[in-house]
Amino acid sequence: MDRSFWRAGHTPTLLSAFLYFDLSFMVWYLLGPLQIQLAQALSLNTQQRGLMVATPILAGAILRLFMGMLADRIGAKRAGLIGQLIVIAALLAAWQLGIHNLQHALLLGVFLGVAGASFAVALPLASRWYPPQHQGTAMGIAGAGNSGTVLAALFAPALAVGFGWQNVFGLVCVPLVLVLAFYWRNAKDAPGEARRKTLADYGRMLGNADAWWFMFFYALTFGGFSGFASALPGYFHDQFNFDPKLAGWATAACVFAGSVMRPLGGVLADRIGGTRSLLGVYATVAALIALAALNPAGAAVQLALFIGAMLCLGAGNGAVFQLVPQRFGKEIGVMTGLIGMAGGIGGFALAASLAAIKQHSGDYAGGLWLFAALAVAGWASLANVKQKWRNGWAVASARV
Repeated sequence: MDRSFWRAGHTPTLLSAFLYFDLSFMVWYLLGPLQIQLAQALSLNTQQRGLMVATPILAGAILRLFMGMLADRIGAKRAGLIGQLIVIAALLAAWQLGIHNLQHALLLGVFLGVAGASFAVALPLASRWYPPQHQGTAMGIAGAGNSGTVLAALFAPALAVGFGWQNVFGLVCVPLVLVLAFYWRNAKDAPGEARRKTLADYGRMLGNADAWWFMFFYALTFGGFSGFASALPGYFHDQFNFDPKLAGWATAACVFAGSVMRPLGGVLADRIGGTRSLLGVYATVAALIALAALNPAGAAVQLALFIGAMLCLGAGNGAVFQLVPQRFGKEIGVMTGLIGMAGGIGGFALAASLAAIKQHSGDYAGGLWLFAALAVAGWASLANVKQKWRNGWAVASARV
């Protein structure tokens, strides 16, 4: 990473956006690593468990549009402060009042969706400080906040064993409050007034074919990342009888791989082009997930296959957002909301469908084959549109 990147923007805001996104993702994903203990305590079947862990993903996807509009009206910094306060209040309520049935868990999942909506605030907050040639790197660094899922997977199951799963909701408020204070002190909105977005603006963008392509591509990359991050603790428990802590650690290894690769994916896309990077991602993911569906040789091999797939999906997340500012530079806020929403919907669909297919067929293979087929469709679609993109809208200083 050259020195011109650090001179181009505002590093305290970039760090604030990363921390806000990181801790938001940690709590957005919290029900995933706690799902085994929660399912046992609430007597949930596999499909209900899948719905529980998928609900925050769907809520976050929908709320991203409204968080994006709020950020335009009152500033990204203020919107982020409000979002963090709502999430902390919801977790404190869950800690004090308890989660007694599936409905309570789903209600908490809706409020945790506000944390998932941080995507629509943190990325524009950081990226508006940087020119096009550094957009992939800046958005990759801010977007690496999805590493918060690693923290949840590593520590939530162990904390639940040591202190009880309900007390985890109170314990996570400690780092949330610390990050809230850092964000309030250091984040700064970029100069210039962002154009205010309305629902009509989102509707107009849906008339653009390229917008739908970006939504589809991100539904595969981020949807794959978030969906597997939420589903894998249950997968490892069901398939290999892992206890909650071991399932969490195995999932953390997968999520860490994808999180590390997101900023690297942005840097790689800046250098070789986003479309070339994405084509490699989809081809490799399709092969790895198809192999995982065959369940070839036990837990160690399955873990290695999922780590490889998550590495690729993380790189794909960075690559998509290297391309977005080049095609939609003037509508970056609207497109961030739409693409983020599509990614969340993809994650919800993956997590919920894996559990539903397992519930009704007794095996995860059908769900894995389905995702592998979608990755093949992503490769074929991108191969079809890439030359049009390169000829029609490439920014001279960046690579498509």
